[in-house]
Amino acid sequence: GTLMLPNGGNYDVLRVKSTIDGNDTIYIDQLGFEPFGNHYSEDYLMVQKDQVQIHFFIHNSLDIKENYGQIYIRTDNIEEYYNWLINNGVKIHPNGHLEKKPWGQIEFSILDPDNNLLTFGELYL
Repeated sequence: GTLMLPNGGNYDVLRVKSTIDGNDTIYIDQLGFEPFGNHYSEDYLMVQKDQVQIHFFIHNSLDIKENYGQIYIRTDNIEEYYNWLINNGVKIHPNGHLEKKPWGQIEFSILDPDNNLLTFGELYL
């Protein structure tokens, strides 16, 4: 399936604590994103998959326990992507397993190492 941001957006920005290494691992090795741009910068990371770009910047004073960063990513085949993530060992948020929601979306969620919430959704009728 194809990933895309809602409303035609093409990138979102998330804060990370003090290193991009953990996010590099989860987004590239587990979620299937690819690095682009200046991938070797120590304080900024850019990754992309399909129509989604996510940028990360270092925020040294970020309290991970109080980080409420979040992104909503749409897909056109959520069950396939969900199963692919499960097969790749990605931990799904305990309250975010694949589920039909009353607002007309099928959704699931994960947390990255800096407590940023990624919710993936697909419209159902």
